[in-house]
Amino acid sequence: MKMSRFLLPIPAALALALAACGGGADSSNDGDNAAAEADRAAETAGTMPPAATPAPAAASAATAMATLQPTAGNQTAGELRFAVVDGRIEVTGTVTGLPGGGTHGFHVHETGDCSAPDATSAGGHFNPGSTDHGRVGQGAHHGGDSDNITAGADGTAQVKGWLEGVTLGDGAATDVVGKGVIVHKDADDYVTQPTGNAGDRLACGVIQAG
Repeated sequence: MKMSRFLLPIPAALALALAACGGGADSSNDGDNAAAEADRAAETAGTMPPAATPAPAAASAATAMATLQPTAGNQTAGELRFAVVDGRIEVTGTVTGLPGGGTHGFHVHETGDCSAPDATSAGGHFNPGSTDHGRVGQGAHHGGDSDNITAGADGTAQVKGWLEGVTLGDGAATDVVGKGVIVHKDADDYVTQPTGNAGDRLACGVIQAG
């Protein structure tokens, strides 16, 4: 009977043992559950598609137009288009009312003002770089210099030239928008300063953003 002083009653001992086992099992299960949740999160992240990268905005091609009107006593007129192509400004269009078979100077001038009867209100050649007159693509030249145009027997010239050293529609000092366009009576010799000895002005237009 003395041994009962050192032994727990059977129900209490059994309860204590079960509690100890239960506490260990719960702790182990918590760790397993946390690991499983981490694995599932990693798998989900791995299968999700990457965030879409916004596509860059398409660059809009700058264009401008000019309508040529005859100066006093002439019949020369036309429509011209200016567009940025491969880093330069291409000029295309049609000029009518020229002397049949003639070759004529063709330039951008510094002022978009065709109000004078002889278009002298358009000023001189557009020359933002303060360079000598010359031929585009062949050394020093004005920003407004372009190749001569030549009319067919019917007095119509198809224009396909370009400008270098100027810009289109950016508001910079080199911008040709708002400048004048002149067709001259004679051919530009690409040498004589400052106009190429191209003679009188047959037509004038103002370059306007398209």
